[in-house]
Amino acid sequence: MSTHASDPLAALGSLPGVAEAVDSVRKAVDRVYGHRVMRRRSNEISSEAALRGARGSAALSGADWALEEVRRRTDFSADAEARTVGAALRLGAEAGQLLSIWRQSPLRVLARLHLVAAGDTGVPGGAGVADSVGRPRLDGETVDEPLIGAPLPTPAEVAGRLDGLAELIVAGSQAPALVTAAVVHGELLALRPFTSYNGLVARAAERIALVGSGLDPKAICPAEVGHAEQGRAAYLAAFEGYLSGTPEGVGAWIAHCGRSVELGVRESTAVCEALQRGAA
Repeated sequence: MSTHASDPLAALGSLPGVAEAVDSVRKAVDRVYGHRVMRRRSNEISSEAALRGARGSAALSGADWALEEVRRRTDFSADAEARTVGAALRLGAEAGQLLSIWRQSPLRVLARLHLVAAGDTGVPGGAGVADSVGRPRLDGETVDEPLIGAPLPTPAEVAGRLDGLAELIVAGSQAPALVTAAVVHGELLALRPFTSYNGLVARAAERIALVGSGLDPKAICPAEVGHAEQGRAAYLAAFEGYLSGTPEGVGAWIAHCGRSVELGVRESTAVCEALQRGAA
């Protein structure tokens, strides 16, 4: 059995508020999976969750579009906001294709996520920075991530911490899925390993961790919806707690991520109810 020395993520389960958050998330997820609509229309719920999750993630990155606008648009190259929404949609579609690779090669998945987010023409700054896509940033390269203003770790520190995170994922953990997903999300925000789209990639990786763990195997609980609903100020405040490294701060970040999952559950429950009424 894993010990806290060999399984550091497991120790986070005892931080203030974490056990309660884990229990609350588990109950919420179980409730939506038990909805009668899920027995026959789960694919529709998954598709709608991906769309709404993409909208929420893009909103946190500065492109706060109405859901119906995201749904109707086909051109996502017109300006920076459109590129952000397009990147979020591509990530939502790609995440499910990477589940089998995540536990074996998480760094490969992260590189792929950044490549997908950037797209053919979606790299801020144009073709001149295209060679930075799909790899960690180098010395002297700038980072386009307007939401997060915390000091940037050096590329050397990024490389070391990414390797450490990958080792934890490959080794597996007895930690609850919420804990692992929140740490993945928080580390990627802290490191901002790529020159662009780090927030979108971090939230997509959180989603992969939640789905791949078995907590949300059908991908119907979009945490991105909850992160957006709680607002950018609350998101940043919780992230500052993670950055602090204190038990209270890290515990609060995990609890914040848990509440985001619960709000994603609420969103999908509303979709289930609408389908049941014939309104969607």
